[in-house]
Amino acid sequence: MKNSIKYFGIALMMAAGFQAQAQDRDLDNYRAPDKRGINVFEAPKDTITSFDGVHVRVGGASTIQFQSLDHENTLGTLPDLEGNFNLATANLDLDVLLYDGVRMHLRTYLSSQNHEDAWVKGGYIQIDKLDFINEGFAEGLMDHMRIKIGHMENNYGDAHFRRTDNAHSLHNPFVGNYLMDSFTTEVGAEVYMFNGPWLGMVGFTNGKLNQSTAGNGETDPSFLAKLGYDNQFNEDFRFRLTGSLLYSGRNYGRGNYLYTGDRAGTRYYNVMTDVDGNGPGFRAGRINPSFKNEMTSVMINPFIKYGGLEFFGIIETISGQDANDTDTRTYNHYAGELIYRFGADEDFYLGGRYSTVDGELNSNTDISVNRFQLGAGWFLTKNILAKLEYVNQEYNDYPTGDIYNGGQFNGITLEAAISF
Repeated sequence: MKNSIKYFGIALMMAAGFQAQAQDRDLDNYRAPDKRGINVFEAPKDTITSFDGVHVRVGGASTIQFQSLDHENTLGTLPDLEGNFNLATANLDLDVLLYDGVRMHLRTYLSSQNHEDAWVKGGYIQIDKLDFINEGFAEGLMDHMRIKIGHMENNYGDAHFRRTDNAHSLHNPFVGNYLMDSFTTEVGAEVYMFNGPWLGMVGFTNGKLNQSTAGNGETDPSFLAKLGYDNQFNEDFRFRLTGSLLYSGRNYGRGNYLYTGDRAGTRYYNVMTDVDGNGPGFRAGRINPSFKNEMTSVMINPFIKYGGLEFFGIIETISGQDANDTDTRTYNHYAGELIYRFGADEDFYLGGRYSTVDGELNSNTDISVNRFQLGAGWFLTKNILAKLEYVNQEYNDYPTGDIYNGGQFNGITLEAAISF
């Protein structure tokens, strides 16, 4: 925690130092981390830029929760949980406009559930112009094209745009993330094409969360793609529909990371974990199919907003093999959330989300997990959000002796979130 305080102090001094030269905090081709970034998915593609030299934007986020949850299982091995505060989490963001149409992003977790010390989540370089080669180089192409390269959050599906990323929770209308949390950071590249309401993306990663050159070729690259349509038909009505695909080959080390890539931890602290540490630990509440090889994931995401009412959905299917290369299993993930935003500037909202996962725990056992969330929020300013959530999650058909057999947790969580 001392290191977190030290790094946050450095960040504040940097922010003060850059204040004179960076009064305008908005950047080109950039998704705002505050309220303005809600329902923004890929960063906007700007064809007109305003570069007048290197521009450094220092930002960050901080959240804290008061949690009051109860849990139970058939084994009766789960300890009691009390109502109390969780460890506050914090992020530090550096976004640097390096050249006309060239931007760098770097996020550091200063404090998280899973790590007391500061550590880098990842970062990337985003190229929307090639003027660094020659002014106006391939201008017609780059008016529609974007390139991202880095150790970065990979753009599979739309759900990761609405999730909490450690301390950055302002774009998530609820406290908890999705039941199957498709999120990973791997080294790779993505190429985008934007044409009116249409967007497309193809990319690849090296398949590794933790980078190392040691090994004997046990990890294959992963490939991903997205195709979508996003149109604001009029002032009141917006429709977006995307389909995403991710294929990951062999990974004999720790398996595929798509559902275990978040190392910061969940918002449901300590649930379904016994006194000996058996259970999900910092990944409490999430479902991971634990595939090792030949994993294929497909996600379809509809998004509809009419006035203050919005709907976001997930239709996802995942299949893959265990380490023996013979047992192919399948999981299905379905989620729907309905949000109503109201007030003069939509500063208040109410909403509900239902999620369900069914899959093959092994060749002999089919399981399912259901989660229901009710949420409410109030934007005190565009940078400050107060949330309230009720959650109920049930584990079904887990075998006798499993920690999830007869498992359930429920209760309320209050969260205060700041992002700037």
